[in-house]
Amino acid sequence: MKTFKDYDFSHIGFPALLSKADMLSLNFIGEHKALVWYGGCGSGKTHGMVALGIMACHRDYKVKFFTVSQLVLLLKKAHYDGSLERTLAMLSSQDVLLLDELGYIPMDLESAQLLFRVVSDSYERKALVITTNLPFSEWGKMFTDDQLAAAMIDRIVHYGHLIKTGDKDWRLEHSLMLDKR
Repeated sequence: MKTFKDYDFSHIGFPALLSKADMLSLNFIGEHKALVWYGGCGSGKTHGMVALGIMACHRDYKVKFFTVSQLVLLLKKAHYDGSLERTLAMLSSQDVLLLDELGYIPMDLESAQLLFRVVSDSYERKALVITTNLPFSEWGKMFTDDQLAAAMIDRIVHYGHLIKTGDKDWRLEHSLMLDKR
């Protein structure tokens, strides 16, 4: 289980308006803010997000975790079987949504529109925690629509904080394949 017990914060860049202590207080959840963990592969984004989610569960917040591709597949299935509104209501009932790996897999326009609906419905109503390896300037390519990307970014950054994890790959450094005897 991923926690902050042995998490190395030394490489984490917190924004001026969000300290490590502020983040760990989980106040961002009640304030309906977004956290975007941004950095390279293996830099601790998912670990940090999952550890926050576990902390939130221990404090009785309602939390749902999805990779972005899992969420998009769920939304598409719900759209086609007529249960989209029920699925969106389930998502809306959460206190915080954890969305992992935004930008790893390109989306078609329908997928991007469905994801936008979740982000838009969350704006000022619930907390979002997102991990991504892409700078905001490249989100238009991922969503195949620059205006949609701009609208999504606008909603995320308005009440959001960018946490930079850098590019140091922890998994690679600790790989068993790198026989460091």
